[in-house]
Amino acid sequence: MAQDDASLLRRMAAGDEVALGIFYDRWHPLVNGVVMRILKQRADVEDTVEEVFWQAWRQAARYTPSRGAVQTWLLTIARSRALDRARAMKRQREEPLVGADGVEVVQQVAEGDPSVDTEALERRRIVVAALAELPAEQREALELGYFAGLSQSEIAERTGQPLGTIKTRVRLAMQKLRGRLQVLREDAR
Repeated sequence: MAQDDASLLRRMAAGDEVALGIFYDRWHPLVNGVVMRILKQRADVEDTVEEVFWQAWRQAARYTPSRGAVQTWLLTIARSRALDRARAMKRQREEPLVGADGVEVVQQVAEGDPSVDTEALERRRIVVAALAELPAEQREALELGYFAGLSQSEIAERTGQPLGTIKTRVRLAMQKLRGRLQVLREDAR
């Protein structure tokens, strides 16, 4: 099986998506278990597991059999991504949500125009809460794109992250917001 895994990684490095599917099916339960032990929250686990396999896909060519088994390599990635997510979540709880202008968003809502009606204030509160629930790296990518007006390429350059990572973070953030803001669409009907 170890030879099969090394072969799958070589195929993945060559861009073989079928190999990625086989690799994912084989290793998903174990990776999911490792990430679940660290993070506990299902949504965070799912996102992190996706990031693990995305990183394995991008870095398959870097795997060196002489440095360890595929399982060790993959679980090291999983542990690192899960710990990164846990640290980001801790920072998110400790740091206020700040808009592109540097002013705390909750403060902007509270000190807004008194003529703003209660309904608009409630919608704003729901959006701010949904943004605050996003992992810090996803929230940052989204804020830079939507509030600072940067393109995804500019976000990648500013943050030092690969463009594919930024695209994934924005996509994941938008999916989460779509679900969390469903209540606003229902209220509009």
